[in-house]
Amino acid sequence: MDYVERVLSNLKKQNADQPEFIEAATEILTSLKPIIDQHPEYEQASLLERYVEPTRIIMFSVPWVDRNGKIQVNRGYRIQFNNAIGPYKGGLRFHPSVNLSILKFLAFEQILKNSLTGLPIGGGKGGSDFDPKGKTDLEVMNFCQSFMTELYKYIGPDTDVPAGDIGVGAREIGYLFGQYKRLTDTHTAVLTGRGLSYGGSLIRTEATGYGLVYITEEAMKVRNDSFEGKTVVISGSGNVAIFAAEKVYQLGGKVVAMYDSNGYVYDKDGIKLDIIKDIKLGHRGRIKEYLDKVPTATYGENIKDIWKIKCDVALPCATQNEIDEESAKALVANGVKYVAEGANMPSTLEAIAVYQAAGIVFLPAKAANAGGVATSALEMAQSSQRIFWTREEVDAKLKGIMVNIYHNIDNAAKKYGHENNYVLGANIAGFEKVAEAMMFHGVI
Repeated sequence: MDYVERVLSNLKKQNADQPEFIEAATEILTSLKPIIDQHPEYEQASLLERYVEPTRIIMFSVPWVDRNGKIQVNRGYRIQFNNAIGPYKGGLRFHPSVNLSILKFLAFEQILKNSLTGLPIGGGKGGSDFDPKGKTDLEVMNFCQSFMTELYKYIGPDTDVPAGDIGVGAREIGYLFGQYKRLTDTHTAVLTGRGLSYGGSLIRTEATGYGLVYITEEAMKVRNDSFEGKTVVISGSGNVAIFAAEKVYQLGGKVVAMYDSNGYVYDKDGIKLDIIKDIKLGHRGRIKEYLDKVPTATYGENIKDIWKIKCDVALPCATQNEIDEESAKALVANGVKYVAEGANMPSTLEAIAVYQAAGIVFLPAKAANAGGVATSALEMAQSSQRIFWTREEVDAKLKGIMVNIYHNIDNAAKKYGHENNYVLGANIAGFEKVAEAMMFHGVI
């Protein structure tokens, strides 16, 4: 049994109850074999054993008072996974599905994603099984203040800088930052995704969606292709999906389908993005309302059927494992040419194998959705310098980062004899920098 297989085997035994983490670790570690084989010193230094273990896992109770005066209790987490190249950086997710396995997988992926940006940030993730959906502003504030009252002890601008994620938007970030400021009497860049009035950055809301399209555009460009005239299917209807669609339209493509957790809409003439924005960003409605404004569109409740719609480009932007082997085969059969992940690990390992066997250009999440964390790091830079960049300046920096990510993962894939395998290329390109830093630091 070689080094990678031995580490992975032990990891599976120790974390048998964490399927999402094991899935992510399997995908990453197996793809690292080419670089591990060339560096026997990594095994001598037990580098992989150290790499797969979080620095620390923080779990805590979050008591809060609901609208009826009843005390509720949720569980909070922060996974600080690796800070070899910079302070821990990664979002906070508030969703009923949150558990240790999901957060460990997200934090583990975040190490490489953050490394790929070229910016000095390490990997972390956190959140709670609290569901902000349907809660009043007062309830969300009560929860966020209680959550931060425990979390603030473990974070700081040079230690750990959380951001938003699913369920944590402008409202939640505002309440979290306000409580941190209250507890520490400091106004510092300890959270990113802040409002513009108190230190946030332009383009942050759009960054993940824009970045997703920028990296896909670069993959097209080197193949003498473009978004012009392309049909695009996007899953989800949150910020990532909406602003990916916005950028697709700016580049001449047409988005024909989007979904939320209840169902999907298909509009052969092209989704009217202003209507989607009004529904999802304006009053947090359900996507089915789209039919009230566009009766020629169709609606389906089986969201997996969205992947049966004929398209040139698929941008999964909803959640993990939303595309399985069957859905991937449907996409291939319908002629998809590019799949780029806006969500974290939305394609199963079996789906990825289908893409690769078919020769589809597949851009994995840790590379394709890095625009959000890249712009968070740009926000940190602006805050530390007490400056404010224009929208055009931030957008140009974001595009430059995403173009560089594409070429870095492309070069890594070629260097190790796996041209066009961007899963391997992304993992190795991100890992090289982290591994080098860990070796320099010694045993810590």
